[in-house]
Amino acid sequence: MRVLLIVLFLGSSGLASPVPTIAKAQADAGKSAASRFDGPAELPRAYVKSSLADTPAVARVRLVKDGDNLQEALDNANCGDTLKLQAGATFQGMYRVPAKPCDNAHWIIVRTSADDALPPEGTRITPCYAGIASLPGRPDFHCTAVRNIMAKIELDSDTGSGPIQFVDGANHYRFIGLEIARAPDPSITALAFLKGPGTAHHIVFDRVWMHGTAQDETARGIALRGMTEVAVVDSFFSDFHCVAMTGSCTDAQSMGSAGGDQPGGPYKIVNNFLEASGENILFGGGPATNTPADIEIRHNHLFKPMTWRQGEAGFVGGKSGKPFIVKNHFELKNAQRVLFEGNVLENTWGGFSQSGFSILLTPKNQGNRCPTCQVTDVTIRYNKIINVGAVFQIANAKSDAGGASQAGERYSIHDLIVSNVRFEKNDSFGNFALIGSNMPPLKDVSIQHVTALVPRAIFSIFSPADHKIENFTVSNNIFGTSFNRQIGSTGGGPRNCSFRPDAQGPDGILKSCFVNLRFERNLIIGWGKWPANNVIVKDAGAAGIAEIQQGDRHYYRLCRQKDESSSCKKPSPAIGAATDGRDIGADTDAVNKATAGVV
Repeated sequence: MRVLLIVLFLGSSGLASPVPTIAKAQADAGKSAASRFDGPAELPRAYVKSSLADTPAVARVRLVKDGDNLQEALDNANCGDTLKLQAGATFQGMYRVPAKPCDNAHWIIVRTSADDALPPEGTRITPCYAGIASLPGRPDFHCTAVRNIMAKIELDSDTGSGPIQFVDGANHYRFIGLEIARAPDPSITALAFLKGPGTAHHIVFDRVWMHGTAQDETARGIALRGMTEVAVVDSFFSDFHCVAMTGSCTDAQSMGSAGGDQPGGPYKIVNNFLEASGENILFGGGPATNTPADIEIRHNHLFKPMTWRQGEAGFVGGKSGKPFIVKNHFELKNAQRVLFEGNVLENTWGGFSQSGFSILLTPKNQGNRCPTCQVTDVTIRYNKIINVGAVFQIANAKSDAGGASQAGERYSIHDLIVSNVRFEKNDSFGNFALIGSNMPPLKDVSIQHVTALVPRAIFSIFSPADHKIENFTVSNNIFGTSFNRQIGSTGGGPRNCSFRPDAQGPDGILKSCFVNLRFERNLIIGWGKWPANNVIVKDAGAAGIAEIQQGDRHYYRLCRQKDESSSCKKPSPAIGAATDGRDIGADTDAVNKATAGVV
């Protein structure tokens, strides 16, 4: 199946604000409460420091050669030591990373011996540095050279987890320039994890290639449960997947934390290629008495190869021939104070237990074993979402076992560019957002300066008719659909506020479902009765959106003046028309700046 990629480039006015830098966010973390908020969402209070200057190891350097005992080297390392693993060598086994009395001035570094051959700090590693020029279905690595200068740590067991096992109390370890993998055939739970109850802290994965095998089940790269002060930077994660019907796992991630009884966070996930069939990143989904908090996720490429989709050219699934279980890009079931910024999310589709949604904000009391689970204070800004079956699922609901979570609220979503949303019967919703509120009530959500043209309903809504969703802002967005129902119902009959959407129409549903709603200055391509103070046009031409085709890709921009040669029939009514004086829609310059170099 040929995928048509549509990318929206919509201009921004000179009044647009610059992209907030992470340095500013870190500085704001120590200021007044007001400065730490993006709209209704509180930003992280703590950020992980992960530069080489922040992780000094100035004591002994030991070379660990091919055939040496790596476990012995780890056991004998002192705080401040560096273990240099011979470049190109493979160390097979399960390696326990021990607890030692280290501190912020005395880290233990485990790295390849090829000091000068790695890309510089702050530059993403690729498999080129392990001697691999390309992987089928993945983006071009842009290799300047192909050399195996990484040291490889490989699990040789036939089941379980590994090869990196942190013991309770492990701390102040930095891994640099390593290939972390597993042998073929078994089903592996995680490549790096904390063994048993307990905690580990101050861990940095820097320029590592962590991967499964092409057809075996590897459920996750890093299991973050029980860990604090963890950074994953400039790294490459691939081949994390579970096989439908014949497999032994159902949910695969590059990294995340299902839950637990120990604190989780702060976490830093920055400038990585992250590939997984289930959720590329997931927090929550298991029993827990604590909520992971202060999570920074920036400048990552969250990707699923189209070759994992049955029917595509070059299809790859499990050895049984069954496809991998594909779900979402980013999902939160239990997390607090999350900054998701400057990421590119590419390719997802339905057909399994999900319907191709890219981002899910869905607090879940899984199995009635997490009544304190919550998803609160989430900021999603300056991202691109490309080639998905639907964009958002924002829903508070009881678990399958009937238990309610603690809260799902305070979300700030702005400056997103969404392109090539698909609708396929029984496979994808094709809409912008499925919004659901039951127990606990969903409230305090802001969606602003988003650009998203979708094939089906812009919103699908569920909320009890006698319990309205509170404090929603939907302003300054460009939404478009050619579907005859701009707002739909998710079902539930008369008890759903959006029952009989054709009879109520958009304005009627919004009044029926929301209280304290600000729905204004949106440019909507479609028809129907929407609230006053929005601009409703029939097509992209009337919206002043010009289309430019370059090969298989379609680009769009806002028309600022009439120009027959570029299909601009008139200036766009979005120019300078937002409530803040900016253009309606995403600030394209800011989004492009935040995502520069991600792909």
